[in-house]
This record gives sequence, structure tokens and C-alpha cells, in this order.
Amino acid sequence: MPNFSEIPWIAEHIKLYETDPEKAHMWDSTPLGGPGLLPTLLLTTVGRKSGEPRALPLIYGPAGDGYVVIASKGGMPNHPLWFRNLEAQPECDVQVGAKKLRARARVAEGEERETIWKQMVEIYPPYTDYQKATERTIPVVVLDPIG
Repeated sequence: MPNFSEIPWIAEHIKLYETDPEKAHMWDSTPLGGPGLLPTLLLTTVGRKSGEPRALPLIYGPAGDGYVVIASKGGMPNHPLWFRNLEAQPECDVQVGAKKLRARARVAEGEERETIWKQMVEIYPPYTDYQKATERTIPVVVLDPIG
């Protein structure tokens, strides 16, 4: 299975984050059929098998001092690899525009999850369809700053 960062539009988004982080931050999803500009961050996890850094741009929202991302994988039956990497090693690097920070990932539960889920559906309504498409509960991942 290819590394997601090798998919052309994802590779282009990662490269844009390296060259023009502010432009990469507010990403235009319309060429891929999306709703327009979406706030994205660059999440870098440690591969649980490879031990190598794995970067991926993801839609995000604010969560206290940190950020939140949704492990939807488009409603597929299994969790995305980046989520599995965070389960194995919750410490990660996050870049939001030009701002870089170290974070620790955790899965929101209960009332916190419901509140954040609603907030994220406002940012990206397809999350509702993704949840309907799968039997798994899609994880709501909070990235809390550390250090």
C-alpha cells in the first residue's frame, strides 16, 4: 500500500506547507469536489512500524490551547494509519500555518467528543456522511500542546 504522502494532491499540499505555510493553511478543496477553503494543519506522526516521520495535511478545528482532527478516513471501515501511529506514539508535531508545536494526541470521549464533533461538522459537513458509512465510531483526536 502506498504512503498517503505519495498521493499527488497530498504530496502537493505537503510541499505547499513547506514553501508557503500560510497558503497551505487555508486549503482550497474545490479541485477535489470539496466545499472551498478549509483550515488544514500538517500533522507529523512517527510510523509505528517504520519509526519514520509521516506527515499528512488534515482539516482541523480549535480545541482549547490545541487543535482537533477527525480520524474519518472518508467513512472507511478501519482507522487511518496516522491514527494508528498516534495510538502507538501519541507525541507528534503539528504545524498550523507558520506556527509549529509539539503535541500529545488523545481521543475525546463523551460530552467533549459530542461538542467537538458538532464543531467539526460545521467546518466540514461530510463528516456526518462518513460516520453513517461506517460501523466504527470515528475518533475525535485532540492535539494538546506540550513543552
